[in-house]
Amino acid sequence: MSRGKHYALDMTKGPLIPQLFRFSLPLMATSLLQLLYNAADMVVVGRFAGSQSLAAVSSTGALINLITNLFIGFSLGANVVIAHANGAGDHKAVSRNVHTAITLSLISGVIVMIIGLVLSRPLLQLMGSPDDVIDLATLYMQIFFLGMPVNLLYNFGAGIMRAIGDTRRPLIYLSISGMVNVILNLILVIVLHMGVAGVAIATVVSQTLSALFVILYLLRTEANIRLNPRKLRLDMKCVGPIVRVGLPAGIQSALFSLSNVIIQSSINAQGSIWMAGNGAAANIEGFAYVSMNSIAQGTLTFASTNRGARNYPRVRRVLWSSLGVVMVTGLAVGLLAWACGPMLLGLYDQNPDVITKGMVRMGIILPTYFICGLMDVAASHMRGVGYSIAPMIVSLSGACAFRLLWVYTVFAADPSNMPLLYVSYPISWLLTFLAHMMCYIFMARKKMQQEEGLKPAVSL
Repeated sequence: MSRGKHYALDMTKGPLIPQLFRFSLPLMATSLLQLLYNAADMVVVGRFAGSQSLAAVSSTGALINLITNLFIGFSLGANVVIAHANGAGDHKAVSRNVHTAITLSLISGVIVMIIGLVLSRPLLQLMGSPDDVIDLATLYMQIFFLGMPVNLLYNFGAGIMRAIGDTRRPLIYLSISGMVNVILNLILVIVLHMGVAGVAIATVVSQTLSALFVILYLLRTEANIRLNPRKLRLDMKCVGPIVRVGLPAGIQSALFSLSNVIIQSSINAQGSIWMAGNGAAANIEGFAYVSMNSIAQGTLTFASTNRGARNYPRVRRVLWSSLGVVMVTGLAVGLLAWACGPMLLGLYDQNPDVITKGMVRMGIILPTYFICGLMDVAASHMRGVGYSIAPMIVSLSGACAFRLLWVYTVFAADPSNMPLLYVSYPISWLLTFLAHMMCYIFMARKKMQQEEGLKPAVSL
């Protein structure tokens, strides 16, 4: 077997659920490691730099996502387009899309870096970041955004590898760079007393190392995703499909983040203790989310690959198998994290008030988190079979718009009632999931039936 191919996965045949696990488990482990290292950042800064520093770092997540998610959506678009071409056996199209995707990642990274450096403090002010937090939060964000070119380079590169079924190498690369992140955290924060700046620098260094590993692999692999620096260019025939799939997904993620920014603003108004408790709880919930989201990413890649191979019965089975797997996963991980909530929150901050505030959020979100997984799987399947606008509209209406309406009506009537704010999440997930399934029944299923009876392929 040629070098660079033995981690690839043939997603068009074989037992579906075992293959879905084979694809998703390394991706899940990769995402969990990313969160674990992020959690290490917060634990170190919370235990050794204080609650204000923890509040500063934890309160920036929604704002960072607001700025970056639009461009990260393009990496998802590249994943879908490359997987489709790979499933169809069009190796020349795979190569063209790989070089276009890497070029797009470099351009996007510079753009996001500039936006982040300029807008960090003004946006934090708009969010109502408290005076005792805003300087630290600004410092963290500006250092973080200096690393955006390598951050996006890693995201695009890992997306290219996932498109051919290789989720194991990104796990290996992240394991190494993550350990570097933890070691640097300990040195920069505990030994050198650099606080949030030390955490941010450690993050950027580890992201740079991850990107370097991915690029070195792409330069040396014998698989059809091999990178040749001389071929780096924006091939407009490739940019179009990537943008058509990725832009709606990026807009959706960005506007989701906008709703979370507004919710974070409501939390900021409660003070730094609520901010710290909410931030720690959200970080713990992230472990449940990425466990489910890895299955959603598997759904997208499997659906797109099998559609490219015109294996339509398997495309349909991908949806129902993924829904079952993600529901079991979401319930198991969510309930376990909820049961261990006080102990886990205590790792971030031993202040009893912070732990109490964090448990308010966890008690509402974690037992219902599996609904979010169902929603993501349904949306990913729609994108995998060629629909990008419909899941964006449904998600923005069912989740983003609903949450904003909730904040400015129901929660505004009792703005100190934090459980009333948090309950908007599970309600929005359920509404959005049901709407996605209606779209599948009336749009995607009919489209696949039509494609089965037609000779020409339907373009993404």
